[in-house]
Amino acid sequence: MKQAMQTNEPTLLERLFRGDKVLWITAAVLAVISVLVVYSSTAKMAYAASTARTSAHFLRDQIIILILSVAVLMVVYHINSRVYNYFSRWIYLLFLGLTVAVYFLGHSTNGAARWIPILGFNLQPSEGLKVATILFLARQLASRQKVIQKLRIVPSLNPIRWREKEQKAIWREGTWPILVPMVASCLVIFPAHTSSAVLVFATSLVMMLIGRVRLQELAKIVGLAVVGVFLIMTLNLGRSATAGGRVDTWIDLWTEDRTEIPVTDLSDTECSMIAIHNGGWVGKGAGQSAMRVEMTHPESDYAYAFFVEEYGVIMGLVLLMLYLWIFFRAILIFEGCGTAFPGLLVLGLALLITSQALLHIMVTLNLIPETGQTLPLISRGGSSTLFTAIALGMILSVSRQNEEQSHDKPKDQNLTEKV
Repeated sequence: MKQAMQTNEPTLLERLFRGDKVLWITAAVLAVISVLVVYSSTAKMAYAASTARTSAHFLRDQIIILILSVAVLMVVYHINSRVYNYFSRWIYLLFLGLTVAVYFLGHSTNGAARWIPILGFNLQPSEGLKVATILFLARQLASRQKVIQKLRIVPSLNPIRWREKEQKAIWREGTWPILVPMVASCLVIFPAHTSSAVLVFATSLVMMLIGRVRLQELAKIVGLAVVGVFLIMTLNLGRSATAGGRVDTWIDLWTEDRTEIPVTDLSDTECSMIAIHNGGWVGKGAGQSAMRVEMTHPESDYAYAFFVEEYGVIMGLVLLMLYLWIFFRAILIFEGCGTAFPGLLVLGLALLITSQALLHIMVTLNLIPETGQTLPLISRGGSSTLFTAIALGMILSVSRQNEEQSHDKPKDQNLTEKV
């Protein structure tokens, strides 16, 4: 009997890595791919650097970022989801404030202020705000599950009516707690990174759909968003000119004959498509990329194309499936949750990661205009890698609690119906 009990005791690795094992392996594989991509793709940067830096220098930086991110992931993973729920409001306000502050205190690149120096580290707070918005929205939707299908979120478009009792109730119960945080996040992210604002909006909208918000309210939000984008583009606000230029370039690539244009004059997207074509089914081999010299940012904005050129279309498809697998595993974790908050949190974060990866990949294939979205956990960069690790840590934390059956079950958040 004692031997049987000893056999059933979990090992040290099992105690450290509880939860969804497939998701743990997926995260580890993506981290390894990141090392391969950054080491080879930064050869151009090392050659062009004014200081005596080599690819090993950039590789060392990336490994340090990965080690830091894994450490943060492990800390987040061991925190109970009820803690995220409790502090979600303050986390959201913190990153909202930092994202606003970056326009006054941050570094500017290509006319967009994005980074703020904190403790010697250049932090991109908009990356944190994306995660914080999902976290806060999960809390707000979960706490209203009893009334969510009757709740109105969008108030009257006539400000004069806002003083009416019915409209005050809409603002108090739906607009302020759900709609305003989402809109505020999109507005403060938009001037620096338009595609990230769109990503946050789309992910929040899907979370509302999963959280059983009325379809009429979702239709109103989409309609107002379309009108808002039209006004922004008409008034040329934020980075509208940049976004418009990227759309024009995207259209030109589909409609114009560019076969006679020299390689040095091709756009990054055209170079990425050539890189994918050059890779073939099995790739040219590690360190053998030719197009990395022609692309501006092969280590970040076009990491997928660079990966396919060196490792082939087959491995590119495997990489794509890894990102899709994150969302599929999140669905399984969601189904194991007994309450709305952890379930909504997991699906929202997984959707954020997978959607960002799909946007990045579609840009390299010229299916959509350039967005500047990095490939999560693979592209070179500190903030994106760090907050992707935090998001994965939260997902794994919920999966661990599913395994331990340690979720709280507050009465107003029970999933009496599938969310």
